[in-house]
Amino acid sequence: MAHAVEQEYTTTGLNHRKLLMWVFLGSDCLFFASLIATYMVYRGQSLVGPYPNDIIDVPVTTISTFVLLMSSFAMVQALAATNADNRKATINWLLATALLGSIFIGFQIVEFNTFKNEGLTLGGNLFGASFFTLTGFHGAHVTLGIIWLLALAILGMKGRINSKTALDVELCGLYWHFVDIVWIVIFTLLYLIAGFDVGPVAIPGG
Repeated sequence: MAHAVEQEYTTTGLNHRKLLMWVFLGSDCLFFASLIATYMVYRGQSLVGPYPNDIIDVPVTTISTFVLLMSSFAMVQALAATNADNRKATINWLLATALLGSIFIGFQIVEFNTFKNEGLTLGGNLFGASFFTLTGFHGAHVTLGIIWLLALAILGMKGRINSKTALDVELCGLYWHFVDIVWIVIFTLLYLIAGFDVGPVAIPGG
């Protein structure tokens, strides 16, 4: 039997916590937009290698991208189970989302280590600086989301997550979907498009 959800009356007509989350996501969108714009501005301007097409492994990153996208499906299922007061399913889907996110981070750790061994470092060239900064911040966001998901799963085990508190899961879901959408943009620009960069852009008269 579903719990009755208490309605919150606000001047905006929106729940304060949800409004705050949207404001946060909006500011975070600007943050990532600035990082992505910086990357695109300096794209192909590294004077020394390794360059994107020398080091980027699109097939492997495609797999990790698929894993992250599947985590969004698991997040949707977690919220649906919460609204249905299915405690076991809620916990399982939250843990599944966290697991898929952890697998994505595992791929990223292996990738970073591989790139380092092949000579790409944060201070090595413009590509390395912009790549590690952008993907590193995204990885930090995913890690934060994993911690949030595990915390919700623990609360679920204690019986504190149900249809009455579904907003807790919904807010986490908004954050998680945002992180996934940002990665789609990063994957497209850094891996699919930037992978064609072969070296520095020629400067006329240089």
